[in-house]
Amino acid sequence: TRYRVRMSDGRHLWSAFLLATQLNHLSEENLLVPHCVCLLKKTTTSTLSDGRYVFSYLCALHLLFCLFIILDMEILQSAEKSGGLIGNPTTYKESGGTASPMKTSAEKPSPSKFSPSEASSSKFSPMKGSAAFVWFAPLLWCKVIITRVFSPRWTIRARVMNKSSIRTWNNSRGEGKLFSFEIVDESGEMKITAFNKEVDKFFSLVEQGKVYYISKATLKVANKQYNTLKHDYEMTLHAHSSIMPCADGQDIPAVQCDFVPIAELENRDKDAIIDVIGVCKTAEDVSRITTKSSREVSKRTLHLIDTTGKMVAATLWGEEAEKFEGSEQPVVAIKGARLSDFGGRSLSALFSSTVMVNPDIPEAFRLRAWYDQGGYALASQSLSETKSGGSGMRMNWKTLSDVKNENLGHGEKADYFSCVATLLYSRKDTCLYRACPSVDCNKKVLDQHNGWFRCEKCNREFPNFKYRLLLSANLADFGDNQWVTCFQETAEALLGHSAETLGQLRDTDEAAFDAVFQKANFTTHIFKNRVKLETYNDESRVKVTVMEVQPVNHREYSRMLLSNIHNLIQ
Repeated sequence: TRYRVRMSDGRHLWSAFLLATQLNHLSEENLLVPHCVCLLKKTTTSTLSDGRYVFSYLCALHLLFCLFIILDMEILQSAEKSGGLIGNPTTYKESGGTASPMKTSAEKPSPSKFSPSEASSSKFSPMKGSAAFVWFAPLLWCKVIITRVFSPRWTIRARVMNKSSIRTWNNSRGEGKLFSFEIVDESGEMKITAFNKEVDKFFSLVEQGKVYYISKATLKVANKQYNTLKHDYEMTLHAHSSIMPCADGQDIPAVQCDFVPIAELENRDKDAIIDVIGVCKTAEDVSRITTKSSREVSKRTLHLIDTTGKMVAATLWGEEAEKFEGSEQPVVAIKGARLSDFGGRSLSALFSSTVMVNPDIPEAFRLRAWYDQGGYALASQSLSETKSGGSGMRMNWKTLSDVKNENLGHGEKADYFSCVATLLYSRKDTCLYRACPSVDCNKKVLDQHNGWFRCEKCNREFPNFKYRLLLSANLADFGDNQWVTCFQETAEALLGHSAETLGQLRDTDEAAFDAVFQKANFTTHIFKNRVKLETYNDESRVKVTVMEVQPVNHREYSRMLLSNIHNLIQ
């Protein structure tokens, strides 16, 4: 619901005002009624339907029919006290011609010309967020800003609240690189992206937390597939763009977060983007996984707890996962994490998320004090089912015989389970293959028998390749055995060597290569698995894929078994 407002300063009136949705309550609670007196504290503007621009903060809206959007206002005097309409206002017109009093024309007026000297003498200064009554001097002042702000010389002053790493791509249309960062000022947040040459120019200059003057970037509609900010627009840097450090930026706010208590995550929708803060009670080791696009990435799962006494698993990826240090149980805030229903409730940091460790914000100080003064001893309850072997082990435990007896994986979606099992045998002869050396491609290459290797996915030939693991292994527990598939990272964890090392051993020292597999046999681990019934060549079979391999914490595992025995005899 949006509310359109007609306003008057006693001499002129204009109906092209729109309440921001956060002010809807003023109308719904009958506080904003005809003839009340208001103070406009903060406004933003939009593009007129004929393409003209008026000054805007970062939070420009896409409503082309509206000139002024009211972001903050105060009701100074009720309608009863004001005594009705003040003055005999007429509809404002650019030509300055006469108009009938209280004319309700819906035309979109345009401010008349106004000299820079007159503009500078106006007490209204939207650039600084000053408050002012609804006089028409502000409207005229904005006309001057058209030539000074929305010409090629416009400049925005904002703080960098998040900066991504450099990402590369390689597809049929070519290859390239990009990075993005998010900025904030007192009115909102916006994403800025740089490509190729602009990455080299600006990546080292932009630092998270610092304030910059940014100018001559291209404005476009935000692509919500890659942009989780609420802003409707985003910027792209180009050859003529400029980013200059700003020494005087203390008045620019830091990251704006709307933290959701962990206990409330159960009531939020799947895939919701939320802000969360908690103490990192435990952190798992870094592991490597292969994504659906055959790209390897690092991951680390944190277990966050807050004053609600609830705990949730939050996964970091890439560089954030590798550099995180959780030994001192820091306070961790994640802005823009995605909520998942995998294993109860869990969180995942996105490429666009901001991860802050011990941030300098009041919420972090309060959380730190609560935890140090007794929160650490609280018997917490986790919203996440899947955890590491040393942190409670509330996982979907199954035996290998349960996979067959319960027909796991036969539903529409895959099933996930954990088990303690022993590696009996692995097929070493077919575990390695030659893959494309490109960063984001792991496709098998074809030997051209001329010293070059061809990747059909990249449509390119390379003078080299990289080794990849695809291991078929047989696991057993006390009741049954099961063939499973281990991809790169889980196979390396199981064998204790990297794919590259194993490839070199196979080519140079076959005895040492065989010894690696002999040593891995009859070792026991915790396996987290995905099981799904798949059909290939009209033949259906249950495929079990190992998602993670962990060492057995025998103390925790024994406690879990004793708890199960206790539940059986109750």
